[in-house]
Amino acid sequence: MLSRVAESIYWMSRQAERAENHARFIEVTLHMMLDQTEYLVDPWEPLVQVTGDNAWFEKKYGKATCQNVVQFLAFDREYHSSMLTCLHAARENARSVREALSTEAFEELNAFYHFVRDSSTSQLTDPTAMFFDSVRSHALMWTGVLDSTMSHDMAWHFLNVGRLLERADKTSRILDVKYFNLLPRLDDVGTAIDDLQWSTLLLAISGFEAYRREHHLMDVHKIVAFFLFHRTFPRSVDACIAGVESSLREIEKLSGSDTQGEAIQKITSLRLRLKNSNVKEVLAGGMHQFIDRLQVELNDIGDSLVQDYFYAIQTA
Repeated sequence: MLSRVAESIYWMSRQAERAENHARFIEVTLHMMLDQTEYLVDPWEPLVQVTGDNAWFEKKYGKATCQNVVQFLAFDREYHSSMLTCLHAARENARSVREALSTEAFEELNAFYHFVRDSSTSQLTDPTAMFFDSVRSHALMWTGVLDSTMSHDMAWHFLNVGRLLERADKTSRILDVKYFNLLPRLDDVGTAIDDLQWSTLLLAISGFEAYRREHHLMDVHKIVAFFLFHRTFPRSVDACIAGVESSLREIEKLSGSDTQGEAIQKITSLRLRLKNSNVKEVLAGGMHQFIDRLQVELNDIGDSLVQDYFYAIQTA
């Protein structure tokens, strides 16, 4: 496989996953505003913090209002990671590697992009959770089409690596933001308000039902463990990292490489660290510090992928 094709597929997948996650965050925030009006602290500033682009937002928008954040995360054509710019970039990457994708996959991504672009005007005026739920449905449809119409060959594994790295990144960020920003007062810990907010965060990763099947009550230790260490839930950090490691090993086999690149060494090391960690240690040592280190490691793995595969490998 040409490194150019591998890189385009990888970024196409990351960009579409990023768009989906932004839709999830906005959708659950709009629902939270309806459910918790009298107790809610500002719910929009944390969504800006999730991106890590606070300075960019403040320079252009100033205050984190509903309309400003929706414009920023969903429809801003100047912001490199808005839903619209991500989907446009994903579609352009898909266009450049049409031969590696099924017709159904390209058409679904194209329809996804046009749905978001054509809805931008009405949603900026009156954003609705129903629209962002539809965006999430488009994303799930596209993922399903990819998985059911593409051979699970090297191209698919690069796609899977991009998707799961992005997913791990966003799952950890939304957990970090909740822990520090969404709870109004210390007195609310363990109350119905706290339960509602944790439920909302579980909904953001489509994990509410999966969590409740295992646990009857909202418990902070169990919820943090679900986000970070659950072995089988597909949006937990641990499950995402395991999927990345598995796909990278398949790529190594298919490429016939005799040596392991830095990316696979780093992802294996991260997975081992997660395996040897537990919730009590994370909370005792500071969850923000744990997730901050995780973010650095995920970024480092992404940089190593570029060096190992997209610049180094010409053919396989």
